Amino acid sequence: MGYDTLFFDGSDDSRMVAIALAEGRVILTRDTQIMKRRVVTSGQLKAILIKSDEPEQQMHQIIDTLNLDCRFRPFAICPECNQPLLERSKQQVKDRVPPYVFQTQNQYMECPACHRIYWRGTHWQAMTRKLKRFMKSQP
Repeated sequence: MGYDTLFFDGSDDSRMVAIALAEGRVILTRDTQIMKRRVVTSGQLKAILIKSDEPEQQMHQIIDTLNLDCRFRPFAICPECNQPLLERSKQQVKDRVPPYVFQTQNQYMECPACHRIYWRGTHWQAMTRKLKRFMKSQP
């Protein structure tokens, strides 16, 4: 959806909390112990306890709780590096994408950090359909 995010694997909760505080982030967690920390209970750090195990229900909870706009800037940030993607011409990616992709696609984006190339293929189409379902549930 284009929002700045960081992923933590759960190995160092103190580091996650420190980064969230320093950067003004919201913690999304299924860990009830995080919710009991004084920094959360005092309101100094916003944290949301994710209730469902189902990804789509989780997304609905996050969108509703944070009042997120599904149309914000979809597919504008690298899902691996969290960096804004840059447009690339077809010629710039010629030797970096599969031949079929090069023949069938005209729009490309590149992450300036990890240099992954993205295009509007079947995965993009599936994710667009999912975002549209979330948009329908928004006022």
